[in-house]
Amino acid sequence: MIDLHMHTFFSDGELIPSELLQRARAAGYTAMAITDHADSSNIEHILTNIVKFVNDIQGHTDITVIPGVELTHVQPSLIPHCVKLSRKFGAKIVAVHGETVVEPVAPGTNRAAIEAGVDFLAHPGLIAEEDALLASEKGIYLELTTRRGHSLTNGHVARLAQLYRANLILNTDSHSPGDLLSQPLRRAVIRGSGLDNAEMEKVLKNSADLVESILQKQ
Repeated sequence: MIDLHMHTFFSDGELIPSELLQRARAAGYTAMAITDHADSSNIEHILTNIVKFVNDIQGHTDITVIPGVELTHVQPSLIPHCVKLSRKFGAKIVAVHGETVVEPVAPGTNRAAIEAGVDFLAHPGLIAEEDALLASEKGIYLELTTRRGHSLTNGHVARLAQLYRANLILNTDSHSPGDLLSQPLRRAVIRGSGLDNAEMEKVLKNSADLVESILQKQ
């Protein structure tokens, strides 16, 4: 299993990176990304520590761990700047906290994230058709999520991704141990978004493809 959206106590998660890693390993994960919430005030702090952790565990675990950030509630006009800062300080995967229907995310965030070239757009809510099309054209992944609240619009995201051939991935947006899911439940969430079995397998493969692409760039 692969999960590219996970949080530690460097933002609002409950666990230190080592415990998150060990719990993910025990749950059967093969790759994970630590993507704590960030804006221009803490990008350097988060990534300095996460990159150090990832470097320290090299050769000491069989799970691939990728350092990243989730740019969260950043004003749309500042997203390109924060994406550049994130790459500068070592983020191998950059996500933006999309326009979920359960939080007051600034309108235009989805569009700005896609235009800035993030790796994936987290829980994009009621994403506009033109934004789904642009994500497809730019090869940016749209997230299906198992996170309560954010998952309310999975069906809408899946439908537009199918319509415009945008790539989907599934993540847990884990903040606590109970957020880690078994493979059967992860598959059930994808099927529940309205996708058939073949489309479900493609979603799962997309995560592996994204990890491979990131590792090839290192």
